[in-house]
Amino acid sequence: MSKILVVDDEFRIRQIIRKYAEFEGHSVEEAVDGMQAIEVCKNNKYDLIIMDVMMPELDGFSACREIRKFSNTPVIMLSARGEEYDKIHGFELGSDDYVVKPFSPKELMMRVNAVIKRAGGSSEEKKKDVFSFEGLEVDFSARIVTIDGKRVDMTPKEYELFFYMVRNKGLALTREKLISEVWGYDFYGDERTLDTHIKLLRKSLGDYSKCIVTLRGVGYRFETN
Repeated sequence: MSKILVVDDEFRIRQIIRKYAEFEGHSVEEAVDGMQAIEVCKNNKYDLIIMDVMMPELDGFSACREIRKFSNTPVIMLSARGEEYDKIHGFELGSDDYVVKPFSPKELMMRVNAVIKRAGGSSEEKKKDVFSFEGLEVDFSARIVTIDGKRVDMTPKEYELFFYMVRNKGLALTREKLISEVWGYDFYGDERTLDTHIKLLRKSLGDYSKCIVTLRGVGYRFETN
């Protein structure tokens, strides 16, 4: 069972999402605006946040930006605006998916389950899962990367990209495969976006950037040989 926070100023929307989420076996808590969402996220851990964009007090984009300062919990944005700019803006802030209102509750639940699965499952399902190489340690369950005991700060997408590469250590990963697995079906951009994230990831890894090998004309591989 996953713990979901639903953030929307419309009571009817919150109730619809709660109904379908609980039917899927998830537990649901609610917040009525961005300010309340930030406060409850500081004091509670969630497996997923479903966040409306247009809300009083503090909009969803601003709330997502603030939450990302202290949490990597996956976020699905809801909005009546479906312009490409809004979707790209949401992804740049660290959201994991973007759903346009009015939406199908069943489709939303499919996206909810897909995002939770990509994030490694619910907190109840996660077990201690660590990869170590010399001074590099990757704690998959806690979503923490450390080098010589010091935590490495990464964006949510850097975490997902790096975790996927480490889990597939030694395998040649094409650009298409990486984009499909890390960004999913709602990817906006081109292969240069992936290359940019690889560049930032290497910078974050310092001396261990050598572990990410470029395969010309193919993609990348994580190796420790």
